[in-house]
Amino acid sequence: MDTEILARIQFAFTIAFHYIYPPLSIGIGLIMVITEGLYLKTGNKHYEVLTRFWLKIFAITFGIGVATGIIMEFEFGTNWAVYSRYVGDIFGSALAAEGLFAFSLESTFLGILLFGWNRVSPKVHFISAIGVFLGSMFSAVWIVVANSWQQTPAGYHIVGEGLNARAEVTDFWAMVFNPSSVDRIIHVWQGAFLAGAFLVLSVHAYYLLKGRYVEISKKAFKIALGVATIISLTQLVSGHSSADGVAENQPAKLAAMEGHYDKSAPANLYLFGWVDNKNQDVTGIALPGGLSFLVHQDFEAPITGLNAFPVEDRPGQVNAVFQFYHIMISIGMFFIALTLYASYLWWRGQLFDKIWLLQIFTFSVILPQIANQLGWFAAEMGRQPWIVYGHLRTSQGFSQEVSSNQILFSLILFLVIYSILFLLFLYSMNKKIKNGPYDEAKNPLEII
Repeated sequence: MDTEILARIQFAFTIAFHYIYPPLSIGIGLIMVITEGLYLKTGNKHYEVLTRFWLKIFAITFGIGVATGIIMEFEFGTNWAVYSRYVGDIFGSALAAEGLFAFSLESTFLGILLFGWNRVSPKVHFISAIGVFLGSMFSAVWIVVANSWQQTPAGYHIVGEGLNARAEVTDFWAMVFNPSSVDRIIHVWQGAFLAGAFLVLSVHAYYLLKGRYVEISKKAFKIALGVATIISLTQLVSGHSSADGVAENQPAKLAAMEGHYDKSAPANLYLFGWVDNKNQDVTGIALPGGLSFLVHQDFEAPITGLNAFPVEDRPGQVNAVFQFYHIMISIGMFFIALTLYASYLWWRGQLFDKIWLLQIFTFSVILPQIANQLGWFAAEMGRQPWIVYGHLRTSQGFSQEVSSNQILFSLILFLVIYSILFLLFLYSMNKKIKNGPYDEAKNPLEII
């Protein structure tokens, strides 16, 4: 197989596997801040039990997230040497900030959070929970800033030529607040909040179906449902803002997301469909002029299509980008419908009367993960053929001295090792969930 394709597959695999865990850490961190805050406010021991329980889950996801994230930095140097040289000054600034301002904050306060029970005051412990949560959010900020700079470069100039060319930061804050970073950070945070909230909903729906830990599960379920409902709705705003940014800064990506080929014509908004890239046709159900209206508030406004760009400057896998993007949106709309309906039942006092609804919540834990992954796939594949948009092509960025056999061998090793890590993750999570927040044979308020 081609060296470039193998290098891309390897990085896609490692980052997709890694991206299972940081969103969970961020989302669980928010839930822990809420439960411990409620414990401080009310003195209700149930909230302390919930905080202790979800702290154990957080520690598992944090640990595996760190282990799987480190390997990607080595891949930059081994498989993507030209790219690493080109973006080294940019990424060096962002990743240094991530280590200094995010990881150190998160790991320091996590130590207090894990081992500080009965050793520090409740207020200090609560501050530690906030520190862990903020650290996880700041970590996402700097990673997304670095990735967003690839999408919409700003605050830099190019030094050198050819393979020795590299981007240097000329304005740090312009680099940080590049045209796409704020929208993407907010959208990533929201996806992470949903991942954590739906994990909590899933676990406690399972407990309620089994008739276990009923009282604290009802409390946890309501907290997570409130978070999920608010975030599901606000994602509409951030998603729309992100799409407007893509329309302005990366029109070829937007055209691929909606299968729009005409150079300059009103564009439909597809609910679902199938793209025939060869014949430049989309089969599906669409709102005529819908994309034009969303971007310009005018059903007749022209949208730049793929035919406005040379073939070599267009995303190669248009149908894949289209499908990933639309499946992500469909999952988001499902979240809105599901959480609003559940919130309505909560208001009516019937939230826990619907067995089928609890069953849906039990299995819905996988959906935020799918949406997060597909969102990244659409964003990264839609950027192709550029690894730094408009400046450095992906085909120019990989290491020329690394052979396809070397990459294939390391990819197989990663598949084996990451599969073992994932099985250990599932085993640990299953064990913690089956053990539950406390021993059912005892009074939970006596074992804290």
